[in-house]
Amino acid sequence: MHYLLRNRDIQGIESLDVYRESQGYEGLRTAINMDRDKVIRTVQNSGLRGRGGAGFPTGRKWSFLDQSQSQRYIVVNADEAEPGTFKDRELIEHNPHQVIEGALIAAYALNATKAFIFVRGELLTGYESLLRAKNEAQGHGYVGSHLFGSDFSISLGIFRSAGAYICGEETALLESLEGRRGQPRIKPPFPAQVGLYGQPTVVNNAETVANLPPILINGSEWYRGYGTADSPGLKIFSVSGRIKRPDNYELPLATRLESLLYEFAGGPLEGHDFKAVIPGGSSVPLLIPASFHVALDYESMSREGTMLGSGGVIVLDDTVCIVGAAARLLKFYRGESCGKCTPCREGTFWMAAILDRIESGLGTMKDLELLPDIADNVGGKCLCPLGDASLPFMLSAMKYFRAEFIRHIEEHRCPLDGIKNRNLTMPS
Repeated sequence: MHYLLRNRDIQGIESLDVYRESQGYEGLRTAINMDRDKVIRTVQNSGLRGRGGAGFPTGRKWSFLDQSQSQRYIVVNADEAEPGTFKDRELIEHNPHQVIEGALIAAYALNATKAFIFVRGELLTGYESLLRAKNEAQGHGYVGSHLFGSDFSISLGIFRSAGAYICGEETALLESLEGRRGQPRIKPPFPAQVGLYGQPTVVNNAETVANLPPILINGSEWYRGYGTADSPGLKIFSVSGRIKRPDNYELPLATRLESLLYEFAGGPLEGHDFKAVIPGGSSVPLLIPASFHVALDYESMSREGTMLGSGGVIVLDDTVCIVGAAARLLKFYRGESCGKCTPCREGTFWMAAILDRIESGLGTMKDLELLPDIADNVGGKCLCPLGDASLPFMLSAMKYFRAEFIRHIEEHRCPLDGIKNRNLTMPS
C-alpha cells in the first residue's frame, strides 16, 4: 500500500510532534525558500489534478488568479457531501496538519493574505481536529507572521458550514463563507478574478492540497513516478456498499477497478455477485462488470463512458434494485437542490416522483420516455453542476438495466422484493 496522504501506519500523526517527525512542515519550509513562480512551476510540472471531482490541473488553475489585486485568498474545500465519498473526512480527522500545510503552501505560492478551510457542517470531529492542529501550528510558528524568518505572513480560518450539498460548488461555498445563503453565482466572473469578498480567490479540494507537501519535498518528477503521464500521482478511493471490506484505499492512478474491488476491498459478499459500480461518487454513470477492467484514471474512465469524479466507489450487488437505487439518489438531489434554477428544482422533483412510481409498481411504459425527456430539460441548463449531477446514474441505469425497469412496470411490483437489501447504505 502507498501512503502519501492517509498515513494510517503512523500512530498519532494527527499531533504536531508526530507529524514533524514525518517531515511535517518541511514542504512548507522548502516552498518558502523558493521563488513563488518556481513553486507554481513545480506544481504544474507534477501534473497534480484537482481531487474534488473535475480533475482540472491544479497549477493551471492557479495561473488564472488575478495577480493585479493586492488582496488574494486561498480556500480549501472540505465540504464533502457527495454520496459515497468520505476521503476528505478521513484526512481532516486523522491527518489535519497535512491539509493545513498544503493550504499554506498554496497560499505562499499565490501570495495570498489569508487561507480558509471550509468544512462540511456534519463533520464535527474533523472540524475539531483541524482547530486543534491549527492552534498547534500557530503556537509553533507555522501559521502567523514571518514564517521561517521570511516576509510571508498568513492567517488561517477554519469555517464549519451549516451543511448543504450545494456548498461543494465553489461559488456557493464562497457565498456561505461570506455569511449568505449557499447558492451558486453566475459565472463569469470566475472566483480567480472575483471571488471571496470580491477579491481573487483559488478554491482547491482538501485532498488536492494534501498532495502539495510531498510534492515540494520530493519534487515533481518523483510524483510523476506514480500513475500515468496524463493522470500522475495517487488517489484516495472511498469504497462502500455491498462489498467485504469497505474503506478508503490510497492507490496509484491507473490501478484497475477490478484490482481495487477484489484485491484490496475483498470482493463481493458471500453468495452474491457484483451487479454494477458507481465509480466516482453518485453523480457519474455506472459501470457493469464487463467494464471492471478499466484503469482508474481520468482518461480511461472517460473512454469507458464514465468519470473518475471524487473517487467514491459505490458497489451494488445482485440484491440491489437498480430502480430503487436511482429513485433514492434522485430524492437526494431533489432535497439538496437550492431551488435557484427552475430546471433543477422542478426536474429533480419530477424525476424522483416518476422513479418512485416505477419502483412501487405503479409506473407505465410512457414513464421510460418521460424520464430522459425531463433529463434533457435539466442537463446543461442550470447555474451549477447539481442539476447535471442528478442525471448520469439514472440515465446509465436505464441504458444497462432497462429490462429491470420494464419488469417493474409489467409486474406492477419490484421483482427483487424478498431478496433485495433495503438497508443498503451509501455514505455521504
